[in-house]
Formats: sequence, structure tokens, C-alpha cells
Amino acid sequence: MKSAHFGLRFRHLSRPAPPKPRFPGQDGRSPVLMIFAISAVIAGTLAVTAWWMHSRITRSWVRPPLTAEARAYLQQIAVMDAHMSAADTPLGGAVTYLDARVTNRGSRTVRELDLRLDFVDLVGQMVLRRTVRPVTPEAAPLHPGESRTLHIAFDHVPAEWNQAPPVFTPVYVSF
Repeated sequence: MKSAHFGLRFRHLSRPAPPKPRFPGQDGRSPVLMIFAISAVIAGTLAVTAWWMHSRITRSWVRPPLTAEARAYLQQIAVMDAHMSAADTPLGGAVTYLDARVTNRGSRTVRELDLRLDFVDLVGQMVLRRTVRPVTPEAAPLHPGESRTLHIAFDHVPAEWNQAPPVFTPVYVSF
């Protein structure tokens, strides 16, 4: 029997072989290794960021000791018009507020100021001590002759407290 080519001759051309399908790992790269490398870079970045943030948050605020000039200048800081108030919270608790005015009566610009607040009982014994910072390096300085209003909230004040404003003592100042 004759083939059914109808007298046509076919020449077999040499064609390049079709490309082989590529599977992960055939070209020398493993997807597991790539995933591991990317994960290691991300984990390292997160670890460095966490360490940096932790060091900023927990950094101790060691300030230089007061100079003789700064110690003498503490007398130029006056706290006036102090009064206490209270308000109920939506959760049934109470918040005690202290409002006062701090004044720089000296001739230097104050860049940092710490005030110690001593709350006392009816016989004058201290029942609560807090330190507040009405002037910080991040806030505007307190210029000579300038006054600034304080508004401080206390979530808890001991029941023994005599209901009077605390005794204010300037304890730190820097220029």
C-alpha cells in the first residue's frame, strides 16, 4: 500500500526541542532558601528597630546636678493660686485636679523645671509625694516674668489627705 501523501514529499526539519518546564529548584535557587533569606532580613530589621525604640524609652534621664547658681535660682520660682477640684468619671471613679500658676520671677529663661508636690494629712504628715515637670526641653521655655498655668490630674489621692493644695517645692531648674 502506498502512503497517502499524495505524492508530496515531506522533509523532516530539525526543530529545536521545546523548552523544558522549569520547576522550583531546577535553576539552582530554592524557594525555601529565598523565603528564609527574606524572613531573616525582616526579622533582623524588626529586632534592630525594637532595640532602638527600647533604648529610647528606657533611657534613664540622668541630669547634671544642680549648680550653685541653679540652686539659688529655685527661690525665683513661685507657685500661686493653687486650688483643688474633683470630678466623677464615667466608670464611677473620681479624679482630683490641681490647678495652679507657676511664675519665673528671676532674670533667666528656664528650660527645665521640676516641682515636688507634698500632700499632707490633718497633722501635717506627708501622705503623697509627686514630682511634676511643668517646663520640659520639649515645651516652650519659661521666660523671665512669665507665668504658666498648671492643670494636673490625680487618679488616686489617699483618704488621709487634708483636702488642701499640696506644698510646692521647686527641686530642679536648668537654663
